[in-house]
Amino acid sequence: MDTDALTTGVLKELRTTRTYPVLSLTMPTHRRAPDNAQDAVRLRNLVAGATSRLEADPRVSRETAAALRAQLDRAVAEVDARRALESLVLLVSTEEYQIWQLPRTAPERVVLSDTYLTRNLVAAKAQSQPYWALTVAADHAALWGGTADSVHLEEKGGFPLTAPSEAPNPQRMERIGDTPSTYTDEETRQFFRTADEKLRAVLAADPRPLYLVGLPPALALLDDAGEGAHAAVGRVAKGAPADITPAALLAELGTAMAEHAERRAGEVRARLDGARGAKTFAGGLDEVWTAVREGRAGLVVVEEHFQETARLTEGHLVPLGDEEVAPGDETVREDVVDELVEAALDSGAEVVFLPDDTLNEHHRIAAVLRY
Repeated sequence: MDTDALTTGVLKELRTTRTYPVLSLTMPTHRRAPDNAQDAVRLRNLVAGATSRLEADPRVSRETAAALRAQLDRAVAEVDARRALESLVLLVSTEEYQIWQLPRTAPERVVLSDTYLTRNLVAAKAQSQPYWALTVAADHAALWGGTADSVHLEEKGGFPLTAPSEAPNPQRMERIGDTPSTYTDEETRQFFRTADEKLRAVLAADPRPLYLVGLPPALALLDDAGEGAHAAVGRVAKGAPADITPAALLAELGTAMAEHAERRAGEVRARLDGARGAKTFAGGLDEVWTAVREGRAGLVVVEEHFQETARLTEGHLVPLGDEEVAPGDETVREDVVDELVEAALDSGAEVVFLPDDTLNEHHRIAAVLRY
């Protein structure tokens, strides 16, 4: 599964306390050869390590260990190296397994607990910046879900919609240039009101940036139909046929997405500057970590590829750099940035990822404090 599948409901279910043990296995992966040749070897080594942990754990019976290992073997057999991104996460219990391939790197970890490790999933979801796109015309409306480098048709919330068909009636058609138009028909207006109602329900259930794609008359009619279109962060005034391909749609969205990202980055930088003047600013990993743990961070801004291993000493984080880490050292946080992102989102903070080198003066991470 990819990050688009990580809805609020799925995340809540993953965090449910289960009968000990459940296994979480994470590791970095590679998209292309020759680097991806090492992934299979690394995965086998991690599986061997997980097996040793199970066999050595006095809380795990031989039957439970065997059942868990059987599910793990099934998961490993289903991993598709052709779909590899930056990391692999396997979540395994005695009754199920899940495979997540993520566009954000994760350290090698094997965790036995009574809950699944979700911080890498949450951070990857936040970084992927998912969005909705609605393609509209007089006779159809389709909802698409996407991230920066992919988009796919969604069958949810009543979408895709097709207007009721009827025989053409020339007396009810006006002409705009040389193109017949039905955008003044009451039936078409009702169709757009239905699309707006369903769009608002989708946005309420899963808020994301919204892009609209359609001819100018269609976009204007959608604006008049209700409030849903008013939330759009970008518009592409171009026809979107019912059979448009994901690749074609992604190409059409490119400019609008880049413009939105630049506006968003400018707004975030302005909020950071304002926070410095108001003395509600935190910069650097330890300051932001402390603010998040205390619930004082309202906005956390992170560079896209910032990853850090740190030691927690007397409540403060000390980056380890190239220092060797002893296996089982519980003072070390190997994926501390992802852990921080998950904690920030749990506390209700907004998390924004910006391009690398954007936050050099703040050591790659900063926050606007609530107080």
